[in-house]
Amino acid sequence: FPAPSGRVRAGRRLPSPGGVTARRGLARLGVAPQVTVRDALNQALDEELERDERVFLLGEEVAQYDGAYKVRGLRGQEDHRHMGFTGIAVGAAMAGLRPVCEFMTFNFSMQAIDQVINSAAKTCYMSAGAIPVPIVFRGPNGASAGVAAQHSQCFAAWYGHCPGLKVVSPWSSEDAKGLLKAAIRDDNPVVMLENELLYGVPFEMSEQAQSKDFVVPIGKAKIEREGTHVTLVSHSRPVGHCLEAAAVLAKEGVECEVINLRTIRPMDIETVEASVIKTNHLVTVEGGWPQFGVGAEICARIMEGSAFNYLDAPAVRVTGADVPMPYAKILEDNCIPQVKDIIFAVKKTLNI
Repeated sequence: FPAPSGRVRAGRRLPSPGGVTARRGLARLGVAPQVTVRDALNQALDEELERDERVFLLGEEVAQYDGAYKVRGLRGQEDHRHMGFTGIAVGAAMAGLRPVCEFMTFNFSMQAIDQVINSAAKTCYMSAGAIPVPIVFRGPNGASAGVAAQHSQCFAAWYGHCPGLKVVSPWSSEDAKGLLKAAIRDDNPVVMLENELLYGVPFEMSEQAQSKDFVVPIGKAKIEREGTHVTLVSHSRPVGHCLEAAAVLAKEGVECEVINLRTIRPMDIETVEASVIKTNHLVTVEGGWPQFGVGAEICARIMEGSAFNYLDAPAVRVTGADVPMPYAKILEDNCIPQVKDIIFAVKKTLNI
């Protein structure tokens, strides 16, 4: 991945010459500037480091190398040390600091899962609220490209299962910046599941999102596209696939409402229910495995609530294949939800 714009000095990033000026110039012209997810994350980190002296970064290769994917933290830990530096970060949060703990990939968080679940997630409850643990665990999650079974898992359902954690999953640059800032300011442990393949993708970023006060509220989904025939609910990279599928289906007269969950826990089921009541059809899309997944939870919540009576057909899930991720590209492609799979699911639920 190319290095992000900006120079690093003593662990802080300095703006690239002309970078901020260029964005302001575009804003004056009424054009929303394009900002990559990586740069949006770095904006959030810089602003929160400046805003609150209790915030600090801890992780792998994040000082000299500037972060595993050019999103920063501290340098010099190997993957087998994850439990160690995660424990240091959790202890620091208990002592009143606000650490941002980076995993090179969330697959490595399994080596630190005792710290995340038993220490971070449960301490506030077990101390009757006396010991909050304001920490952010962030890094790339889910399938990338060509990294096979041990580096391709989606942990949304894993961490979303655990009370005491908040779990967010951004898609766009605005999601990434706003959710990271909200996570750092939150007094609870927050797991932020990013996607490696999105880091270099540019998105339009509104003038509002350029503000240092911009945050995306945790627990609130966003309707990315309005529609009347079927509701598509997704998070992270598959949100883009849903929008692509919706554009194709619109040419055939099918109007899809696309919901970007943004937050896995607490889940904004109210926005999903309101959409299903309008469209009468539901398709969930995720990169993770099907059993006990995010889509399964959405379907269960819809079935248990008032929106179930408005469904004209069974809900359909589009998920990753129920196998460890293969290394061969053609097999990998068939294990990850594609646009064609979403289109097929929509036509199935609409019986067309």
